[in-house]
Order: sequence, then C-alpha cells, then structure tokens
Amino acid sequence: MPLRSTEAGWGALVRVFHWSIALLILVQAVIGLSMVEMGLTPAKVRVFALHKSIGMTILALVLLRIAWRLGERRPADPPAMPRWQVRAARATHLALYLLILAIPLSGWWFNSASNAPLVWFGWFDLPSLTGGLDPVWKPRALLLHQTLFGLLVALLVVHVGAALWHHFKQRDEVLRRMVMGPRKKTGGG
Repeated sequence: MPLRSTEAGWGALVRVFHWSIALLILVQAVIGLSMVEMGLTPAKVRVFALHKSIGMTILALVLLRIAWRLGERRPADPPAMPRWQVRAARATHLALYLLILAIPLSGWWFNSASNAPLVWFGWFDLPSLTGGLDPVWKPRALLLHQTLFGLLVALLVVHVGAALWHHFKQRDEVLRRMVMGPRKKTGGG
C-alpha cells in the first residue's frame, strides 16, 4: 500500500485523512445536533468541550491534508468521465475543503464571542478570536456555523451520491481508489 498517490489511485495517507475527517464529521454531526437538546448540566458542558476539541482536530487534519495534497499528484480521471463531471467533482471538492475549514473556524469564532474557554481535550488553551465576549458577533457567528453545517450536509449528500453512482451505475474506479488505493499491477509487466 503506497503512502503517496499514483496515477492509478489515492495513496494511503490521503485515504487516512479522507476517512478520518469523514468519521469525525459524522461524530460532530451527532454530537452537535444532540447537544443543543440537552439541559444546562455539567454533562452538557463536557459534551460542548468534546465538540469543540473534535472541531479543532478536524481543522488541524484538513490543514495537514491540504498541505500533503499540494505536493501530491492526483490520480487520473476515468477515461470515460465527461469533462463536465470532472469539473463538477473538482468544484465539489473545493467547496468541501472550504466548508470543512470554515465550519470549525466559525465555531471557534462563536466560542470566542461567547467568552467561553476553548481547551483542546484538556491539554492546552486556544486563544480567543474576539478578545472576549462580543454580544453583537456571537449570534452572527452561531448562525454562520449552523448555516455552513447545513451546506456541508447538502454537499456531502451530493458527494456520497456521486461516489455511489460511479461505483454502482458507472462501475468505474472512482470510489474504489479512495477505499482501496491504487490497484496493484498484475502479470509479467
């Protein structure tokens, strides 16, 4: 299993980033949607702290993924893939990257405007982005955070739907190379 991507498929590190971020986003969605229903208890404070820590982890992972991808080749598009699909896939991926960056940043902004501490898994404090309580920007940051999450959900439906369509309808390599990586060469070549 090659670490780096090849012409035939995504390398191991890109796939680890992809699936780790995907799993953490799913966890965040469950936590984020359930925590708003909780009463004001110590358990809710712990859940909020976990949500914030996971969000900052996602932010760090996506920054690392982007840094790694800048030096990576991207696998070739399937030969039969129409040009509009290639463009749509690239635009969708760019939008996903932007949202996955913007959502934790907007959460950090909301947290800062709320004057709440942001301690990454109890290990270290992250600085405030607002310098303390900001009652004007607090509701705006929350609305932005929620709106961006809604956009992410919609885009993920498109992304997952397209991957499944490629796999089951087109029967091409698009999904397989993100799951399995580059196909091993066979034969005497």
